[in-house]
Amino acid sequence: MKLLRYGPKGKEKPGILDKDGKIRSLHKVIADLDGAAITSAGLAKLKKLDLAKLPLVKGKPRIGACVANPQKFIAIGLNYSDHAAESGMTVPPEPIVFTKQVSCVCGPNDTITIPPKSEKSDWEVELGVIIGRKAKNIKEADALKHVAGYCTINDLSERAFQTERHGQWTKGKSYDTFGPIGPYLVTRDEVKDPQNLHMWLELNGKRVQDGNTKTMVYGVAYLVAYLSQFFTLHPGDIITTGTPPGVGMGMKPPQYLKPGDKMVICIEGLGTQRQKVVRDK
Repeated sequence: MKLLRYGPKGKEKPGILDKDGKIRSLHKVIADLDGAAITSAGLAKLKKLDLAKLPLVKGKPRIGACVANPQKFIAIGLNYSDHAAESGMTVPPEPIVFTKQVSCVCGPNDTITIPPKSEKSDWEVELGVIIGRKAKNIKEADALKHVAGYCTINDLSERAFQTERHGQWTKGKSYDTFGPIGPYLVTRDEVKDPQNLHMWLELNGKRVQDGNTKTMVYGVAYLVAYLSQFFTLHPGDIITTGTPPGVGMGMKPPQYLKPGDKMVICIEGLGTQRQKVVRDK
């Protein structure tokens, strides 16, 4: 299933994509596409629906983040060896874990606002993992059973905030709109192998990132089990798993986002994001 949320910001309704690629409304079936809706039982209920009997959503509504009200937005740093190299950093012996504040979550095609004095805002196409089952101290062999599905994420970053100012990376990762998620939550059964997905990002029509999840240092199953050692993962929690090379910081000379820039971000089978950049006031 390809699940989504549509409508004005703050008033999104749950939906599902039918076989013809049209949006069918789920608002009479579930309140929202949140943690309760994407548990194993919740997804099993949705899978039994006859989509042809659901209301057709007309026009081209705004698409919101594909999961509502996540408790946690967890990120993994330097999880592609070639990206670590372009960043001038070594591959870590354990995953680098930081958080993106949930207030940065936005729709996949929403306008990206960079901070007023930002000179080093950057892009990162990443595979998103959405938890569907409580996970605490689980084994790697069981980890994917705790995943509801996958999505496309642009892990936007203000590099000066992230690396040139003391403290946690969170400061450079959490500005409003720095977490576009979606367009779809693609359920686990539709993704045969999360470790073999083509992913790319274009900036102003030029492809700057072109990679595959097979080059991850730490795969999805490992990450879910690893994180569950330190805190409980709950349905609706989001994990963004790292980026391949091609970010602005790694270019020679470095290149960063500026007002008017346009990005197109895609992961095979998970949908495409399209974003324009403006400077916040």
